[in-house]
This record gives sequence, C-alpha cells and structure tokens, in this order.
Amino acid sequence: MGQALPLDSSLNYRLIDDKDVFMLISTVREGIKYSLFQKIADMIPFSLSEWSHFLHLSERTFQRYKKEKRTFDPLHSEKILEITLIYNKGIEVFGDKANFDAWLEAKNVALGGLKPKELLDSTFGIGLLRDELTRIEHGVLA
Repeated sequence: MGQALPLDSSLNYRLIDDKDVFMLISTVREGIKYSLFQKIADMIPFSLSEWSHFLHLSERTFQRYKKEKRTFDPLHSEKILEITLIYNKGIEVFGDKANFDAWLEAKNVALGGLKPKELLDSTFGIGLLRDELTRIEHGVLA
C-alpha cells in the first residue's frame, strides 16, 4: 500500500485523499499496536478511564493489552483513528490544543446540553462532532 499515514497531530481530514483512505483501511484491518495507541494517548489528553469508555473496553483489558503488547482489533482500531482525526480537526478549528480541550469539557447547547467529549463513544457521536466543528469553522453557530 505504500507509505503509512502518520498517526499523530498531522493526521487530518483535510489532508486525506482516496489513497490515504485505503491506507487507513489497511491500518484498521491490521490493527493498531498498543505502543502506537500509547503515542496517540500521550498526544490526546484523555485518561485511561475515558479511553476505556470510548472504546467500550475495561481498564483491565487495557492493562492486559499493554502488558502483552497486543494489537487492537479492527473495530477498536477504527475508533482510535476516528478519535485521532476528530481531535486533530478540533485543534485546527480552535487554533490550539487548550481552546479545543476546553470546548470538549464544556456543556454545549448545540449538542443537546452534552459535553462534546461525551459523544466520542460512538461513530454517530463522532460524526455529530465533526459536523459541529465544520459549522464552527465556517462561522455557522447554532
């Protein structure tokens, strides 16, 4: 498939073309190794408990993955990539990490009074956040 996509702060919706989508699909199918997840988790300020909630895995399972240097299955790998993409999009829209982190923690009327972070546990919620970030980016506020 060629060169792998960087799974860091440069992974961005805007930069993904058709070729990159195939690389993302390949990455999901192969699974994300725990060591790569750890790099992503270090970049994104969510606790192990929050990641556990987002991925629907117990904290004990996370500890086992770390100890055994396991690879996440495709469903969990895809969710990790989706969260990484939405997080990087948020930083781009808000201009810096601190502003986006504050937005993730604040209750949002446009999101039904929920904190945006509370929607990261489902693909539908992530899509809703992506749409909201696009509206903010274009100055269309609810």
